[in-house]
Amino acid sequence: MDTWERARWVLETAGLPPEGLVDCRALSGGTYNTVEELRLGDGTRYVLKSPPSATTPGLSHERELLVSEAEFYRAAAAVGVPAPEVVTAGERHLLMTHCPGSPWGDLEPGEQGSLRGELGHLVARLHSVTGPGFGYPSGALGPLAPDWRTAFTTMYDAVLDDARRYDAWLPRPADEVARTAKTAYDALDEVTVPRLVHFDLWRGNILVDHAPAAPRIGGLIDGERMFWGDPLADFVSLALLGDIKRDEDFLTGYQGAGGRSEFDSSARQRLALYRSYLYLIMLVETVPRAYGAEQVAWVREAVAPELLAALDELG
Repeated sequence: MDTWERARWVLETAGLPPEGLVDCRALSGGTYNTVEELRLGDGTRYVLKSPPSATTPGLSHERELLVSEAEFYRAAAAVGVPAPEVVTAGERHLLMTHCPGSPWGDLEPGEQGSLRGELGHLVARLHSVTGPGFGYPSGALGPLAPDWRTAFTTMYDAVLDDARRYDAWLPRPADEVARTAKTAYDALDEVTVPRLVHFDLWRGNILVDHAPAAPRIGGLIDGERMFWGDPLADFVSLALLGDIKRDEDFLTGYQGAGGRSEFDSSARQRLALYRSYLYLIMLVETVPRAYGAEQVAWVREAVAPELLAALDELG
């Protein structure tokens, strides 16, 4: 079945007219799943995601990512956060509506502050959604856990096991990273309610709709990395390779919509854990993704110092 045949089959499965398909094109930006835009003759646009083959190398938590993505979009819809709507979800595909806008790029200073404030409001709404347990809803690392410490330490151990399995370069040995992380695990017990965490809200996954009146958030996309856990974890990708405490516009919007953002000792320890977790993922995935030498060099140069800084905070 070629690309167009499969697209028509998915449309038919969703109760949409397969004969209406007039364009099917690959979208760039994804690093794991295949993403395509489907356009019908009436101008309606959909996005179709498909996972790689079962033999494609990946990280342990990357199995059944589309299950998590569909979970995120349904939860976002429940609290009025702009995001794709799930049209149909199958074992090997996810069809969703198209959101207006393009990935966050350069903006005027006034527009930047306003949009960061709007984003803070939206993220606070996401964090009001609670789940049935802690961890990845895909079940990639096992069933949801009854407590956050169990879930997060399983997630952390999994990425370190991936580092060992792929013999990935890290600025410190995996066993040393594990020992350092364990010194802060008591802080995880502060989290008692599993909340929706996107965990990949860097600018490429935030669509900005440049409407005539003023830019606005068109949609939060690529929710495939979501998990149920500590909302503080979202602050890592929201300030990727930076410090969320310096983003006053975002924090004002977040707090104004009911989000909690106190950075006491426990919160700082947890935030350092989550920073180290994401930066470990970014370093380890260079192996199964088979990045080129230039991209590997950039990741090591940009991410490794941030991982070390997070570990030093824990130590």
